[in-house]
Amino acid sequence: MESKIINMVERIRDSEDRKLQALFASAPIEDDGFSRRVMARVRRQILVQRFALPVAFVVGAAIAAKPVSQLIQALYALLKFIPQTLASNIGASPLAQVPQLSTIVLGGTLLMAVLMFGKLTRR
Repeated sequence: MESKIINMVERIRDSEDRKLQALFASAPIEDDGFSRRVMARVRRQILVQRFALPVAFVVGAAIAAKPVSQLIQALYALLKFIPQTLASNIGASPLAQVPQLSTIVLGGTLLMAVLMFGKLTRR
């Protein structure tokens, strides 16, 4: 069974409805390709924005590659000057009490899960 109220509302048209129907039924306005040029420019800008960050990342990494390699070489050269007695006592230092990386990552993941759960339940 269909509702007659909905069908009646769709069939009844007032003056505004007729004006809108006449406006949208008219032929499109000629713009000598203006709309096409605008849409091409918008697409081009979207494409540039999409690739700008990855290209900047690659260019920045290429520029920073040589200084980073020099820094690593300098740190390696500095490690040669650490006395062997200090290197053998590193197990007794306070650094030995720092948790392993896997424990830190697991704790961080658990913290993020708790924070996300807290935000979900607040709504």
